[in-house]
Amino acid sequence: MTQFKDLDPLLHSQLRLAIISLLMGVEEAEFTYLQTQTGATAGNLSIQITKLKEAEYINVEKKFRNNYPLTLCSITPLGRQKFAEYVKALRNYLNPDQK
Repeated sequence: MTQFKDLDPLLHSQLRLAIISLLMGVEEAEFTYLQTQTGATAGNLSIQITKLKEAEYINVEKKFRNNYPLTLCSITPLGRQKFAEYVKALRNYLNPDQK
């Protein structure tokens, strides 16, 4: 019988998974880029970014560009590892008989 691994509850959220997925393909991303790509409200995106930052899945850098606030997000090595584990576990759910 196939044993299913628990899916990471932090990544199982649709918006947090979208954030991590976007960050996997770039060195860093601006908050506005993540907001545009996910369609999330600024408030909801900010909350989810904070959760990922607190779990050390992403780094968040706040600075200014032309006197405007700029928030940059990047994925950490732990975030990459957790994403890979999540994808592997999900693949096991989709193809339980393959090893």
